[in-house]
Amino acid sequence: MSPSLNIDMSPSFNIDMSTDMSTDMSTDMSTDMSTDLSTQKELVRVEALTRVYQQGSTEVHALRGVDLTIKRGEFTALMGPSGSGKSTLLNLIGALDAPSSGDVWVDGQSIGALSASGRATLRREHIGFVFQAYNLLPILSAYENAEMVLLARGVPEEERRAQVMEVLEAVGLKGLEHRRPSELSGGQQQRVAVARAIAGSPALVLADEPTANLDSHTGADLIELMRRLNQERGVTFIFATHDPQVMEAARRVVRLVDGEVAQDHNKELNKSSH
Repeated sequence: MSPSLNIDMSPSFNIDMSTDMSTDMSTDMSTDMSTDLSTQKELVRVEALTRVYQQGSTEVHALRGVDLTIKRGEFTALMGPSGSGKSTLLNLIGALDAPSSGDVWVDGQSIGALSASGRATLRREHIGFVFQAYNLLPILSAYENAEMVLLARGVPEEERRAQVMEVLEAVGLKGLEHRRPSELSGGQQQRVAVARAIAGSPALVLADEPTANLDSHTGADLIELMRRLNQERGVTFIFATHDPQVMEAARRVVRLVDGEVAQDHNKELNKSSH
């Protein structure tokens, strides 16, 4: 495999990772998440965000002027019925789609001000993705799937191997690194997807219905894994989900209805006020 990759990890979007590697946007993820989140810096800011799709002669308003701020270290769930706009919002935060109006800032960078190559660099260096359907490459082993972002960054082989083996052990897949997706259970495949998402120590992981294809027990294990990564590594997670288990585990739940924020419940703030 070459350090220049064009990786399609989503049914709808093409994630180009072949951009100039010279910009160093890496983030130290060693923060101890026992720190009060009220002291943490802003990581994501969404302002007046709209997204309108054209379906024939009909305009579909997926998002209607959404404002939202996410701080470093948050473990946040976007919830709502189908068509509420949660996956659309996740895709816009991840620079996988462009808004009709408004803007998104990730780590101080305006996505709207970035070129296509700049958005690819932002995704490659700052954001990890976990998809409902895993989106692993079937011909690659767990190790090879997990190392893809590091290959795209041009990380030297020895350093790359150390990072990949460390994250595979962190997600409970030590000893299974040579298995292909067809040789792994659904829960194990999603763990590979999580390992791939965090291998490059991103500031942010976006997870779109990560437990949807898992049974309740396996889903609970995956949620606990991601919560541990959040607490121990400081990775910020934003989920789009219908799963009550994810919403229970989340420290903040943002409810979307008809493309608007209907409720924003921060459990940490409520706890500290009592």
